Amino acid sequence: MASPAPPQIAPEQSPTLASRDPARQPRILVIDDEEMNIEFIKRILSPESGCELASTTDPRDAAALYREFRPDLVLLDIKMPYLDGFRLLELFRAETPRSFVPVVVLTSDVGPETKRQALAAGAKDFLTKPFSPVEVRLRVRNLLETRALHLELEEQNQHLETRVRERTHELVRRTLELDEARVEILERLARAAEYRDDETGLHTQRVGRMAGLVAAALELPEDQVELIARAAPLHDVGKIGVPDAVLLKDGRLTAAEFQLMQSHTVIGAGILSGSRVRLLAVGRDIALTHHEHWNGGGYPHGLRGEDIPIAGRAVAVADVFDALTHDRPYKPRWPLDEALAEMQRLSGNQFDPRVLDLFMWLCRDGLIGVDGPTRPQSTTSTP
Repeated sequence: MASPAPPQIAPEQSPTLASRDPARQPRILVIDDEEMNIEFIKRILSPESGCELASTTDPRDAAALYREFRPDLVLLDIKMPYLDGFRLLELFRAETPRSFVPVVVLTSDVGPETKRQALAAGAKDFLTKPFSPVEVRLRVRNLLETRALHLELEEQNQHLETRVRERTHELVRRTLELDEARVEILERLARAAEYRDDETGLHTQRVGRMAGLVAAALELPEDQVELIARAAPLHDVGKIGVPDAVLLKDGRLTAAEFQLMQSHTVIGAGILSGSRVRLLAVGRDIALTHHEHWNGGGYPHGLRGEDIPIAGRAVAVADVFDALTHDRPYKPRWPLDEALAEMQRLSGNQFDPRVLDLFMWLCRDGLIGVDGPTRPQSTTSTP
């Protein structure tokens, strides 16, 4: 073995070894502690053009050179000082775990154990010293061809992955647009239903904003707060199925008429049911349960306490407050203090006490008024 020489990079040309990409010459890295072996390999390959060669006689520089040079083929001696070829094979495999970079082992030891160990470490072929020029050229050419095919396949796979990502993003975008369109249609339907007994049509929007504030004060997760705020305006969408004679009646409803009025909860839930959109699923719960009472005396199913979804409990408070403080076909608006006093009286009966306490705090703190929230929701904090 000769003493280690400084690493050297020696570009050379080789026509029949050219890569499939004309913009990039195939790169061959030669690592052998014998300078004469490196020079001999260069002479063998020099009659052919189209390749770029780099070499080193010091295996300690091999890993850095491999990383910098990014070879398409490595010709590697096994028996070297400091780091043998087996250790370098491990280092190369760690550098490019997902890429096919063939390594040809240069050795004078053709024993089965050496071959087994080299193959196990990732070597793809062997060249036995002393080298046969014809054999070197053939093995190098074949492995560079294999490397080129691998790169071509890798490029095609990346192209396909990009196409799949693009198509997936487009599908997601269209799905989101479709979901948004579906929600917007239902919101407009809810507003149309609301116009029948609210000349301004703003009741649903005020209830949505107030319910969002209550949900935030309850310290629900941010995404749930957003869902409740957006779904709450759908709470009365079922009124679309209630006759005008009942919905707009000026006076007390009969038992039969009240039953018809109560049906708007079930009708609304039916309109919003069966969707995979979370917003509509929350809207369905709100439509069905915003008239349930904490003590079980509400409708349509007489749910009690925490069996009522939290979204329904939050909307119940906002809905009653807005109904009391605004003119309705069946009653004039109540003064703010009287409305709050009436709601306080119903704490623990109609309303969840904790939800109502937080609503009262929002009102006392000036965050909610007769016209709904008075400042952005992000400014609220829990008392």
